[in-house]
Amino acid sequence: MTHTTVDAQASHRNQQSPADRLRGAMAAARLSFTWLGVRKSLNRQQTEQAADSFGAAGKFLSAGKKLLDTSHPAFKAVTAIKGRAVSYWKGVSLPYPEPGIRLIRRDHIAAFDEQVSLLQEELTLAVRELDAHFEELRASARERLGELFDVTDYPITLLDAFAIHHDYPSVEPPEYLRQLNPELYAQEVRRVQARFDEAVDMAEQAFIDELSQLVSHLTERLSGHDDGKPKVFRDTAVENLQEFFSRFQLLNVRSDEQLDALVSQCQQIVRGIAPQRLRDSVALRQQIGTQLSGVQSVLDGLLVDRPRRRILRSAK
Repeated sequence: MTHTTVDAQASHRNQQSPADRLRGAMAAARLSFTWLGVRKSLNRQQTEQAADSFGAAGKFLSAGKKLLDTSHPAFKAVTAIKGRAVSYWKGVSLPYPEPGIRLIRRDHIAAFDEQVSLLQEELTLAVRELDAHFEELRASARERLGELFDVTDYPITLLDAFAIHHDYPSVEPPEYLRQLNPELYAQEVRRVQARFDEAVDMAEQAFIDELSQLVSHLTERLSGHDDGKPKVFRDTAVENLQEFFSRFQLLNVRSDEQLDALVSQCQQIVRGIAPQRLRDSVALRQQIGTQLSGVQSVLDGLLVDRPRRRILRSAK
């Protein structure tokens, strides 16, 4: 490939709108779960009985029962994997204005697919362990629920009651509409473009919110005092900020120059600064805290200014 071709491609990318860059680089990814429900509403008779004990009318009362003890270690282990799956999905993706869908880089699909598959394998093992305790959990529920216990509320086994699913739904206009109904196709093209414009706004807002929270927390830890002594802070106060920089670099579509500059400034402030150095040096804590306070003040302005900027952008 010649230098001229490379330069032309780079120029084309620079001329694209942030929404076009997002649309060209990202794919929709959906994460969903098969998950055992552990709460069930009482039937009408049971609800009326519960209402009578309070002198209340049954139709104005809702009541339910908890089928299993979710504090059991085996159940908590299963739930933890679901939490990690959601955190991973959100950590490698950007929001999209359709429920249950987020955007991931197309060149990250293989890694995403592999990681979710590994989480599913881990979940399968954890569910097997939970199933080994199922009789114990059900016996405990029988004792706790008394007359409200109903064996038909429970599956025979838990092995098929939990699963992680992922797919890559299309968010583009269906091609068959181009020939079938060009006017409707054009309408769908505009709708999808508007969705990606909104996705850019959502991504910017998410980055600003997260960076603001991280900078605010670290600044408060560095500048604050408890009983005249510097506040204690965990390594994660710095590590979470470093993780943010990596994720921003991976997912940023260069839609906001001011945000890009703020992230770069913040990265320079904490570059090479180990948490222990901040604990050991009061002067360094004050220096970094002061510099981050300056970043925070600009971020506060961005948070206030976002609604107005969104209106101006949508009016273009």
